[in-house]
Amino acid sequence: MGLSLIVAIGAQNAFVLRQGLRNEHVFAVCLACGLSDAVLITLGVTSFRQISALLPWLDPAMRYGGAAFLIWYGAKSLYSAFRLSGALAVQEAGLSNFRATLATCLALTWLNPHVYLDTVVLLGTISTRFPGYEVSFAAGAATGSFLFFFSLGYGATWLRPIFSKPASWRILETLITFTMWMIAFNLLREM
Repeated sequence: MGLSLIVAIGAQNAFVLRQGLRNEHVFAVCLACGLSDAVLITLGVTSFRQISALLPWLDPAMRYGGAAFLIWYGAKSLYSAFRLSGALAVQEAGLSNFRATLATCLALTWLNPHVYLDTVVLLGTISTRFPGYEVSFAAGAATGSFLFFFSLGYGATWLRPIFSKPASWRILETLITFTMWMIAFNLLREM
């Protein structure tokens, strides 16, 4: 579940991909993203259950809200797939400042409202369906996050020729659309 939410290319993932393509501070960027997700996932899994016990209406409201967001996000990706013609452009500039790179990474993570929806709200909501397995759920989602970020950051070199073409981004955006819609469907179906 964690991987299916994190795979959507947003500002944070595009930044990790860009840093990987440029081969700049890849380890630090991937570690910062993975640790940030682990903290937020733990917060969602450990506290969302108590909050939903106090406010029983919150779980269904979050499911509907999360499903609505995922449907919107999928539609946005579908729009991008058919309307935009961009390709990943990698600037061939000199090595960037480590502090500036890390600050940008943390800003794209902690100032992004979608990261809270994905990690705290959606994963927190989903984890309530597995009472007694919260630690396993959080560990699995956090592990998925670390695997994704490090794979994206270090695997970017192999992707450089592929994502220089707009058609590749269209295919990726289309896959993101169907992934988001499937998650939304599953959230609504299990109510």
